[in-house]
Amino acid sequence: MSPSFSRREFIASGTALAAGIVVPGWAEIFQSGPDVDAVRAEAADEALAQAAKLGASYADIRVNRYRRESIATRERQVQNVSRSASYGMGLRVLVNGAWGFAASHRVDAATARTLAGQAVAIAKANAALAARKVVLASADTVKATWTSAFTRDPFDVPIDTKLAFLMKLNETALAVPGVSFVSSQLLLVDEHKYFASSEGSRITQRLVRTYPQFTTTAADRARGDFQTRPVVDRAKLVGYEYVEDYPWLQDAEQAGHEVVEKLKAAPVTPGRYDIVVDPSQLFLCIHESVGHSTELDRALGYEANMAGTSFLKPGDAGTRRFGATIVNLVADRSQPGGLATTGYDDEGVKADKWSLVRGGMFVDWQTTRELAPLVGQQRSHGCLHSDNWASVPFPRMPNVSLQSASTEVTRDELFSGIKRGLFIEGRGVSSIDQQRYNFQFGGAVIREIRDGRLGAMVKDAAYQSRTPEFWASCDGIGGPASYRLWGTSADGKGEPGQTNAVSHGCPPARFRQVNVLNTAGSS
Repeated sequence: MSPSFSRREFIASGTALAAGIVVPGWAEIFQSGPDVDAVRAEAADEALAQAAKLGASYADIRVNRYRRESIATRERQVQNVSRSASYGMGLRVLVNGAWGFAASHRVDAATARTLAGQAVAIAKANAALAARKVVLASADTVKATWTSAFTRDPFDVPIDTKLAFLMKLNETALAVPGVSFVSSQLLLVDEHKYFASSEGSRITQRLVRTYPQFTTTAADRARGDFQTRPVVDRAKLVGYEYVEDYPWLQDAEQAGHEVVEKLKAAPVTPGRYDIVVDPSQLFLCIHESVGHSTELDRALGYEANMAGTSFLKPGDAGTRRFGATIVNLVADRSQPGGLATTGYDDEGVKADKWSLVRGGMFVDWQTTRELAPLVGQQRSHGCLHSDNWASVPFPRMPNVSLQSASTEVTRDELFSGIKRGLFIEGRGVSSIDQQRYNFQFGGAVIREIRDGRLGAMVKDAAYQSRTPEFWASCDGIGGPASYRLWGTSADGKGEPGQTNAVSHGCPPARFRQVNVLNTAGSS
């Protein structure tokens, strides 16, 4: 069966309380079942056969179904409840060493044949202009089904239950004297993917992501000042049990106290500091300075949108020092809970785990079947991804993480070697250049370290460095017990732009004599 819609979205918004919200059920807009699956497989087979008949040397197709739910509140009001669903297929073909792509929201055999003709025509046109012919690394033929780990399907949980959670979160933060405002959100994603290739692979996957977040604000109306404490970047590839099991209310109360203290904090004095960076901030530094710089398509100059190219060169793997010898950074598409975790990528390559930086040396790239041969590799690391059935699949970042120390090292032990320093938590203002070389990162909560102990909170601070110098200054990394996984659901790349959900795990880490700026220009 082919649904008559390409995308339906239902929005209920306004200032109504939870009891006033009514949204459509998923049964109407998210049809699936054996009959739909059979039509899907028939359409995929027809597209691949027709592409081969028209001259494609390789073809693959993704038939994907998505549903998303977003709930937003502020103080004691519901601001927005939205649901959307999308279903369609995208066909990629290789003709004369060039790619062609076509997509449709209609999933049936007749449409599949039409797509094949369109994609082959585009590939032939591209081949006439291509500077090089695409050569694919070999890949296994796979027939498999894979589902991400979750214990409670978030789309089975009533809206009222989710609203009650967010309202309780808001009330907990507002109960702290001095908190002026609080906003909160719950985002949920359910992704069903079917992949088929002309090499015989047939892969069915389901991925479920859950993303709670909130921000507290304290305002001093007499001085015309305000400060915020965002608690964000905690999305994970898990179900609603993440909402129920994690102590979110404890975090809301703590964020309330922190934002009130931040409003009264003194500005940081600029200068050189030893700094300890918490996982809630270090994950972003890893994403920007390591994740993007080790994308091979950026290093080759094939991609520059939304993060630039890279200071690393194609011949640097195995020859260039990236950081101190204790620094080990891995890419991992199989990490439990990781937003970029999957069973197989969007060209059927099994999820992989590999070193990007080992013992401080840069050793490998993020690759796809097309990119791997360009650096002499026979196999892809499985980094192809598209954010929708209508989007052209292209290289996207896997989970990239800093390995913990081999033995337990506590946060206090990292502080103990510091006479004058800063401890930086959470996301603040940030900036990085188009080669991922020069950067600065702020934090949501920053405290002084004096003689090995945490001191007063300061504000308006950001650390500034160059990627190799920063990672070379690392002389302390927390142990396994301090390792945390953070991530973002909206990493942008490409033109037209696509988003990718990706996680970065790390323990706290210590960096010596890093330049710290006062971002407000005062001290």
